[in-house]
Amino acid sequence: MKSGLKIGIVVIVIVVLLGIMIGSNYNSLVSKEEKVDSAFADISVQLERRADLIPNLVSTVKGYTSHENEVIEKITTAREKLLGAKTVDDMSSANDELTSALNNLFVIVENYPDLKSSENFINLQDELAGTENRIAVSRKDYNDAVNSYNTAIKKFPTNILAGMFGFDKKEYFETSEGKDEVPEVSF
Repeated sequence: MKSGLKIGIVVIVIVVLLGIMIGSNYNSLVSKEEKVDSAFADISVQLERRADLIPNLVSTVKGYTSHENEVIEKITTAREKLLGAKTVDDMSSANDELTSALNNLFVIVENYPDLKSSENFINLQDELAGTENRIAVSRKDYNDAVNSYNTAIKKFPTNILAGMFGFDKKEYFETSEGKDEVPEVSF
């Protein structure tokens, strides 16, 4: 009877330790997934802030440039896509499109010295530059959170738990190729 009691206690201890390990790993995955979701929300907030600045910038530019409608339309279309994006890929793609359109706008602005010296335009441009920095920081924080999460769901034995409980790989927020190039200004 004593050996049966010892075996029962050992089995109970093993089950309890296994339960603690599983619970700990599960909670860690939940925390990492929440961090990814929170970081994605931060990116969304910054991209919306950027999108909210665009109409004011466009209005200011329209006041000085009457024949640059194509660039204005591209910015407006890209802004709408960004505001309508729900997934990381859609948001990243729309962000790239808006960045490209804004780069084209700033190239055109070089042809309008009055616009470049407008206090309203300068303030909007500074706000936009600050927002761009916030977006870069938010994107880095998001990608760091995704890296930590994706690494955790691939490591043994957590990968088994991740598969059992449906923790799927998260996508990085990436920019497309060539976005680090400076637009060419020609007169």
